[in-house]
Amino acid sequence: MLLRYIIIGCLNFLIINSVIGQNSENRESILNKTEIQFPPVEQLIDSAIKHNSNVEFRKLDIEVRESLLKTQHNVWLRNLGLQGVANYGTFDYFNSNSNNQSTTVLNTNSKQFNYGLGVYLKLPFYDMIDRKNQINVAKVQLDQAKSMEQVQKDELRQIVIRLYEDILLKQRLLNIKSQSWGNARVNMEMVDREFRNGTIPISEFVRISDIVSRTEAEYETAKSEFISAKKILEEVVGFSFYKTNSNSK
Repeated sequence: MLLRYIIIGCLNFLIINSVIGQNSENRESILNKTEIQFPPVEQLIDSAIKHNSNVEFRKLDIEVRESLLKTQHNVWLRNLGLQGVANYGTFDYFNSNSNNQSTTVLNTNSKQFNYGLGVYLKLPFYDMIDRKNQINVAKVQLDQAKSMEQVQKDELRQIVIRLYEDILLKQRLLNIKSQSWGNARVNMEMVDREFRNGTIPISEFVRISDIVSRTEAEYETAKSEFISAKKILEEVVGFSFYKTNSNSK
């Protein structure tokens, strides 16, 4: 049993020292508590609405409905028109002169250009009866398009609020895990010196090593979750967030 503890302790000793040596500079930068200063949530919502393709689609649909409504208002103009006729050619004219004794017929021809221009108005019975209903349908369709745009904005607003609160929580958890990992690393260095000096048994060294390993795993998990939440929020709002070092203030 003692041999088993010795072997485990030696393995953990080698692993911990390797991790400490490789990640020393990286962990020191982590402990500087680098944070992202996020803009106000309303600014994120406005940016998300501006860059959202579904909202843009709804805006275009509203423009289409507005054009259709104008068309319905002006549809009567299709029954109003201007018609013209033009002819060019040789025309024959017959003139007759008569008196009590005889009748004289004269035949003449000439080349002429004749034209005519007029305005017409048709009033189909169906259009007269159903015109008001067609305009009302176009108005309702426009109102529906505006309502769908607002629904899209409300849904997007809720999504951004949830993502915003989620990333703030994940950033706080990451800072907590970062501090815990820093403390565990310092503690491991002290335990390592004590183990070298023979002041603590190998069982205690193994126990502390396990705690440090779990702490690092929790930190890496929190970091991964924070990065994922950050990328998702950046995708929704349409721009990237940058880190600022709180110690430089």
